[in-house]
Amino acid sequence: MNNTITAPKGFLASGIVCGLKRSGKKDLGLLVCPTGAVAAGVFTTNKIYSAAVAVCKKNIRSAIIDGVVVNSGNANACTGLQGIKDANAMCQALADQIETSPKKILVASTGIIGHILPVKKVITGVARSIKCLASNHDAGLDFATAIMTTDTRPKQAFKQIKFGKTLVSIAGAVKGAGMIGPNMATTLCFITTDAAITKPLLARALSQAVGSSLNRLTVDGHQSTNDTALVLASGLAGNKKIAATGKDFSTFALALKDLCTDLAKQMALDAEGATRMFTVRVTGAASKEDAAKASRAVADYPLFKCAVHGSDPNWGRIICAVGSSQVKLKSEKVSCKLDNIVVFKNGRPTDFNPKKASKVMSQKEFTITIDLGVGKYSDFCYGCDLSREYIAINADYHT
Repeated sequence: MNNTITAPKGFLASGIVCGLKRSGKKDLGLLVCPTGAVAAGVFTTNKIYSAAVAVCKKNIRSAIIDGVVVNSGNANACTGLQGIKDANAMCQALADQIETSPKKILVASTGIIGHILPVKKVITGVARSIKCLASNHDAGLDFATAIMTTDTRPKQAFKQIKFGKTLVSIAGAVKGAGMIGPNMATTLCFITTDAAITKPLLARALSQAVGSSLNRLTVDGHQSTNDTALVLASGLAGNKKIAATGKDFSTFALALKDLCTDLAKQMALDAEGATRMFTVRVTGAASKEDAAKASRAVADYPLFKCAVHGSDPNWGRIICAVGSSQVKLKSEKVSCKLDNIVVFKNGRPTDFNPKKASKVMSQKEFTITIDLGVGKYSDFCYGCDLSREYIAINADYHT
């Protein structure tokens, strides 16, 4: 079964080695929609962003997009005007090969910051990669592999929904293992669908999906300079075009959110050095903003992340993180539980079984629920443990 980004009708993909990575692994991916697609994107809010982000933000305004070119191994960030020229050259290279305008090509890059992109290698690679374009599973997997950096495995998701008798497919590929903070989307994410939908509603659906999935994941609390999430819709499924909010739009938006949630969890479980992931759910908050702030404070807290790695049910680190987030709370009403084990209630520790609590934290996935005791709002954040391997990966990343 094809569960890659080439599964929806109308998409071709490829992934090859073009020589950007010292490892000799795949580092150039192409995604092409021969009939053209409407597209939407979400980008990093980091004020220092890559040349690829700058060019992609401009090109995404085009009514129709024909393809995407993405490289790994070099971020093309902090590279000045030369970086912009190189990002545009990547678009031009793919446009020349498929005979379209470079304005109809989107671009993304990931890798080491501050190195000039060996753009000639990319241009040569695009010409070679064109010959590998295909709509099968292997081609989609090659693309998902080519966008990886410190990821240990490709991350993909696939969903199908029905509008009457019409079957619509949505598929995605994502990369990202570090420099992930919930202020945009993720690192690089590419989604395809054969749904017929207008560009404005596609953008709305992506924003909603990212906001409640990828944007809730924090690995180390840091945004990348290159964060990009793109969705392309070929419209070839044959459904009645989604042109207004309503039942069909809600169905599509929910499926897109579920797909992005799947990808976000895969990222958490493949984060740099991670062995498990957790969900921090905050309830009883005075506002939605407070709930989000408190949940992220826990998910970002290095001491708690270390405790998770050691399966240590140290609830004090959770409560400390919540208190330091400066949200409104009533200390005498704050409660906390690990899955269903209450470890702290109404401002006081409970007589819980440490071995059972430790077993909860040793699971591949578990949930921390914190009640602030001051309101009716709630929110959540995804996080992962912090291990020795995370330090080793980042100590050696550049050198």
